[in-house]
Amino acid sequence: MTGASAVPAALASSPDPIHVLKGFVSLRRLMGTYPSGHPMIAQKLRELEDLVRLHLRRGPVLEVDVVDGDVHLDGVSFGRDQQASAQAIRELSDLGIDSIHIREGVETDELRAVAEFLWHYKESADGEPMEAQLARCGVHHISLARLVRLDTRWRAQQWPDAPTGPLDPAYAESLALAEQTFDTVAAGRRLDPVTVRDLVELLIYRVARSNAALGQILAVKQYENLTYCHSVNVAMLSLLIGKQIGLNDPTIAALVEAALLHDIGKTRIPLDVVKKPGALEKRERKMMEAHTTFGAEILVQTDGLRPLTPIVALEHHRSVKGTGYPDLGDEVPHIMSQIVSVADIYEAITGARSYQAPTLPERACLVLARLAGDKLNSALVKAFVNAITFFPLGSMVRTTRDEIAIVVGINPTDPLHPMLALVDTGNDPVSRIDASARDASGAYERHIVETVLPQGHIPDMTRFLAASPA
Repeated sequence: MTGASAVPAALASSPDPIHVLKGFVSLRRLMGTYPSGHPMIAQKLRELEDLVRLHLRRGPVLEVDVVDGDVHLDGVSFGRDQQASAQAIRELSDLGIDSIHIREGVETDELRAVAEFLWHYKESADGEPMEAQLARCGVHHISLARLVRLDTRWRAQQWPDAPTGPLDPAYAESLALAEQTFDTVAAGRRLDPVTVRDLVELLIYRVARSNAALGQILAVKQYENLTYCHSVNVAMLSLLIGKQIGLNDPTIAALVEAALLHDIGKTRIPLDVVKKPGALEKRERKMMEAHTTFGAEILVQTDGLRPLTPIVALEHHRSVKGTGYPDLGDEVPHIMSQIVSVADIYEAITGARSYQAPTLPERACLVLARLAGDKLNSALVKAFVNAITFFPLGSMVRTTRDEIAIVVGINPTDPLHPMLALVDTGNDPVSRIDASARDASGAYERHIVETVLPQGHIPDMTRFLAASPA
């Protein structure tokens, strides 16, 4: 990687899991329609095999699971596209199949055997375990299963509702103002545009210039992230994208305001729905999706806001292909809405949820890459990843020397080798090192192996990241 504009090779495109599901369904139908050696079967088999091989070059297992109609690839939601996936999902679900896992070493004949097995499955199933039935067909690298929903809410992780420990003063002030703003609207009072303007200026001129604040926003967040926290963080992430793509100051201010208020409609959604652990039921999902139109209504009725603010609230859950909600036909969302969509998804998955731990930043970047071109604007995803990198400010990481460190500075020409502050056993800063340093032979002295979650006492980021211009 030689320049600030380069994106790590790990962001190469992944196969669409929906195509894998549709491949098996199509091959199953062909098996029931044509004789075994028919050219259409051979062609479809080649297409499916190419998809599977493509993924298995990236890892030892391809895991496609369907949870409440949402397709997951390797345990991560790939996004919901009902029109593209509904028929394939329904057909497999009718057979009792919600999960297809394919392991390294799979042979073409196994793919063919699974498709034929699926065609005869309803007739031949006699209670024998599916794994045993597949083994009798010579299938040893593919597993099929039904996912059984369990009510595990009683053992859900209880994360704090907001950041804990010492906060950067400017960031703490912005959270307090945002909480006040959202509480005002939730209580049925009118949104105060003066408070909003003050908050936007605070974010642009103080929070954005504080390394400590940015570190607390960018790093993985071990708290539940209530709407006002999420909104402040999305505003800051949107600002970073705006700076990266060269927006001028007035446009940046408009973007920050829109991002800050993009979820204001959630103040009209019952808190038990907003904070419900686990999947939402259909009625609850419809209620939650209505926050986009509620938000637009609230903002349209508020004098003194910028014109695009209601539009972003309405559109931020719509894709670049015109899908998503609310249904506005095939209308492509405004570029400002597209920016907020990228920031919104990254912020949501790097924060804790009662039903899942936070996603690490480098994995969150890969999730964005999978959604690029279909749900998200590819150029904006690239700009965002270049701006925050796989190991953003404030991340706790492990190096190849088994050192634990905090990322305290980004190297724009070598983003995978940032400035680090080593951490001692008491989570105090010990010394600063440049991860891009090389030895006499020209090889890196160390690499970052992974992001790690703090265990027990969380380091005081304000001690590692001085509140100086970022």
